[in-house]
Amino acid sequence: MSQAVLDGVRDLLPTFRERAEETEALRVVPEASIKELEETGFFKLLQPKRFDGHEADPVAFYTAVRDIASACGSTGWVSSVVGVHPWQVALFADEAQQAVWGEDTNVRLSSSYAPTGKATVTDGGYILSGKWSFSSGCDHCSWVLLGGLVFTEEGQIVDFKTFMVPREKYTIVDVWNMVGLAGTGSNDIVVEDVFIPEAFTLSMGETGQCRGPGQEQNTSDLYKLPFHSIFTGTITTPIIGMAMGAYEEHVEMQQKRTRAAYLGEKASLDPFSAVRIARASSEIDAAWALLVNNIREEQDYVAKGEKIPLKTRLKVRRDQVLGSQRAIDAIDALFEASGGRALTKGTYLQRAWRDAHAGRVHAANDPERALQMFGAHEFGHKIDPGMY
Repeated sequence: MSQAVLDGVRDLLPTFRERAEETEALRVVPEASIKELEETGFFKLLQPKRFDGHEADPVAFYTAVRDIASACGSTGWVSSVVGVHPWQVALFADEAQQAVWGEDTNVRLSSSYAPTGKATVTDGGYILSGKWSFSSGCDHCSWVLLGGLVFTEEGQIVDFKTFMVPREKYTIVDVWNMVGLAGTGSNDIVVEDVFIPEAFTLSMGETGQCRGPGQEQNTSDLYKLPFHSIFTGTITTPIIGMAMGAYEEHVEMQQKRTRAAYLGEKASLDPFSAVRIARASSEIDAAWALLVNNIREEQDYVAKGEKIPLKTRLKVRRDQVLGSQRAIDAIDALFEASGGRALTKGTYLQRAWRDAHAGRVHAANDPERALQMFGAHEFGHKIDPGMY
């Protein structure tokens, strides 16, 4: 089934390219694009089979995201972050899973995980309030996953949780006016004193240990992988896709381009141009190969029933943040080598340059923190696995 989804997604790529400017103008992915992706089964790739999902290989999901982003960065970004949420919902208590998918297995969720909200312990659950930013694709979703610190009545922090909130209990504030990832509709979410039952929460400490109550119903090895491996991959993959799209357009441009400053020489005959695309393609290939290889390594441990070593998990994060940087470096090099026509509105290159740099500022792409953790572990210092 995964191959059928991938084939369906690839058939949509020309349409997504044609809609890229419209997507930016609307500031959200067009409803038609979301509907077309839904019809391919894309949003169900990581969804449990018992809710009409595919329980697919994460690499199949990443491959679809990469391809979508190669046609439209904003559509790829939204597809990635919305498409990964079924994986986390599968870790929630069965009551929460049933509330989301019990009546309609096409229900989608957006998210904002930064703990900018506050939850206070109360009987049977929590009272949640706050404002969260950057909830990509929220206009296409009827639930949201929000990060929040849990406080006792005395004001002591006792946990960091993800809270699952239905659409009627939060407000979307339209604030998204950006120069990069302009079509993602990554608006603010506001919650005011809403009761969240215990079953609709998930401790980040628990997910950091690759555990969740939903594993009782969803026994696939897919749901035993680390949260921070699966989710950070959803941030790097679209950027790799953007680099692939930029590379394809650059090569096509250079084959047609004549360089007036060099006596009418064809750009494709310039040996330095050939060197640049060799370097860029290697950076893109390396970013993708490491992402895939690292997920495969974690899958091997899970398949054998072994705990994934902390070093492996830290390596995933190391290569994930550097994968984003490799892809962005490739885009920068291609953009700089493409001449003035790359600045033309409507070209993929200038849009990829803006979108990739916008994606770079996501918290998951903070290179120093991820690299410091890997290096500190190599030096024998104690590292908290809950966040990596």
